[in-house]
Amino acid sequence: MSGAGGGAGTLITLAPTGAESAKADVPALPVTVDEVVSTARDCAALGAAVIHLHVRGTDTRPTLDLPRVREVVAAVRESTELVVQLSTGGAVGDPADARLAVLDAGADAASLSLGTVNSGRDIFANPWGLIVELHTRMQQRGIVPAYQVFDLGHLATLARLLDRYGPPAGGRVHVDLVMGVPGGMPGTTATLAACLPALPPGATFAATGVGRASLPVMLAALSAGGHLRVGMQDTLSYAPGEPVRDNAQLVARAAGLARIAQRPPLSTTAARQLLGIPADPRDPAPDPTRVPVEAAP
Repeated sequence: MSGAGGGAGTLITLAPTGAESAKADVPALPVTVDEVVSTARDCAALGAAVIHLHVRGTDTRPTLDLPRVREVVAAVRESTELVVQLSTGGAVGDPADARLAVLDAGADAASLSLGTVNSGRDIFANPWGLIVELHTRMQQRGIVPAYQVFDLGHLATLARLLDRYGPPAGGRVHVDLVMGVPGGMPGTTATLAACLPALPPGATFAATGVGRASLPVMLAALSAGGHLRVGMQDTLSYAPGEPVRDNAQLVARAAGLARIAQRPPLSTTAARQLLGIPADPRDPAPDPTRVPVEAAP
């Protein structure tokens, strides 16, 4: 299974906020521009190379308002060398035109969910026509997609998409397995293993486990040569009865486990190479891996 991951290091994607948790319920959740930038800096120092952004408005609620999205993208870009990946999923019920519009915010990459999922009490809908539109607009704009898979059938959708509409911008296929979402595939080693034969040839993958699936999925992904997505979007408990302190705590654990697996965190330069994103001239790092002294399991 190790061939599915690619490379000798681990790509760590930070998903710091999401669209589901309320700031009033989770005070540590970064929602302001300053909080997001501070989180991005801290987590980059610990080994994150990509930041997956859901943007919040001044009222702390999820928003796809394009000026606000551009403001957050620019602030993260100015303060870090992280690959900036925007969510095109938004919050459940966001209209398609607003989700498509975020592709004009100047990000390096964007998520592309490959189907509909019964997400707990709600339904997140991504019909085929919208999937195609997101894919082709990303091709036209040179935005690299992270293809999000919530269920095994979504990998069949990916194969159909690539066959009919060609490869993504950058030419590299990277899949995010999002596991443990209510109504989606379970966050288990067996499920992750079942996904791997269905990946497109040459594709890389990352995995994230929602909630209590976080640690099992992380360990399974590392053992299979895959990469990791971590953050408070997906995980609010560090251990049973212990709330997450901040996103840096989750990135530090992921980086520590990646080093134990002898696949240390990738630099932003190496992350761009892996994903097919043009090099950032601000990132001079010649070493494709880094082992931050601050990180700990």
